Amino acid sequence: MIPISNKKIVQYVEQHIPVFHKKRIEKLKTLQLKDVLKRKNPYLFKVKNTSTASDFVRMILDAFLSSQEESIFGGFLEELAIYICHEVYNGHKSSSEGIDLEFVKENAKYIVAIKSGPNWGNSSQIKRMIDNFKKAKRILGTNTSTSSNVIAINGCCYGKDNSPDKGDYLKLCGQQFWSFVSGNENLYLEIIEPLGHKAKEENDQFLEEYSHVINKFSRDFIAMFCDTSGAILWEEVIRFNSGK
Repeated sequence: MIPISNKKIVQYVEQHIPVFHKKRIEKLKTLQLKDVLKRKNPYLFKVKNTSTASDFVRMILDAFLSSQEESIFGGFLEELAIYICHEVYNGHKSSSEGIDLEFVKENAKYIVAIKSGPNWGNSSQIKRMIDNFKKAKRILGTNTSTSSNVIAINGCCYGKDNSPDKGDYLKLCGQQFWSFVSGNENLYLEIIEPLGHKAKEENDQFLEEYSHVINKFSRDFIAMFCDTSGAILWEEVIRFNSGK
């Protein structure tokens, strides 16, 4: 184990966090109202008594962007965890299907599937992860000297799970996960500060583009789904979203 300095982590984050912001803006610029509308539940927004085009557009866009940003940022955190583990334990990105990280620690071989948070998948997705773990273990059983002690880990970048032993694998969340890949119990707190690098400037740029999209979507929504008085034609919205 070679402890990683806070300076190295800060340098890595400051070099790579702009990519996250850039991807957010690029995704925003390519969005089309019809694509967003098809992916969100219009019944929900009717129940919430949405009555104006701008309110409706803002709500569906915010809901869409939230899930999209979670995915983009999850990819960033995964790469950060791999980088830190490489520096500390000589870990590396795995070539096995569904496995993100491999490394040796205390005479055990660890295979890790990294997710953003603890509630990341349904039963079929979890089963697929377990199958990937079993397949990777079989391959390692013929290729490595540590095959007798291969441990599968589902690592989650935030959250908690007070029952980590899942039988086929261990689930380590939040502090437990970051400590596992770094050997530093406080890493989950220490990475907060560098994540804010130039956040205001980056978000000001995002909000400028966001306001343009809101205006464009509102104009298009009124043209397609409002009557001459400006009232939302809910049947037309539902027909577009769910009709045959």
